[in-house]
Amino acid sequence: MSVDSADIERRMDGALATLKTDLGGLRTGRASASLLEPITVDAYGQQMPISQVGTITVPEPRMLSVQVWDKGQVPMVEKAIRESGLGLNPMADGTLVRIPLPELNEERREELVKVAGRYAESARVAVRNVRRDGMDQIKKAEKDSEISQDEAKSLSDDMQAMTDKFVAQIDELLQVKEGEIRQV
Repeated sequence: MSVDSADIERRMDGALATLKTDLGGLRTGRASASLLEPITVDAYGQQMPISQVGTITVPEPRMLSVQVWDKGQVPMVEKAIRESGLGLNPMADGTLVRIPLPELNEERREELVKVAGRYAESARVAVRNVRRDGMDQIKKAEKDSEISQDEAKSLSDDMQAMTDKFVAQIDELLQVKEGEIRQV
């Protein structure tokens, strides 16, 4: 059969894993290098993860730094961090970009909750795209007479159940993260 449920589930799981990584970077009290990992930099004519243009370190509990390998990329790294929506204000010092983390006041917490919400929505969209691919595979298999109409209906129901399961997990992760962020 041309419909690979295990592959579909693996891809949905990948979207969930990406969300966990992204949310893990939204630290509530202490600086974490993973906070910058979702950021991409316009380097050498393409979008690259920030970790591929410099080394991210945590020199102090409320400070991150990026040691940029190519001096010409420093302004791009600064711009990417500033425009990331994380509310960070980087400062360049030669090839070192220092990023002081603002104190977590109420306004900052709400910003982080919004960022977490955007990450969760991206994960939901990714899961729905995988579902759409799976549904297309089912329709094609049915059209090519590889599976019966009943099998197609059953597989479609399974696909929707799998999608609902992953979306529920995404919502649960978001709820937990929002609770962590809002906790004073």
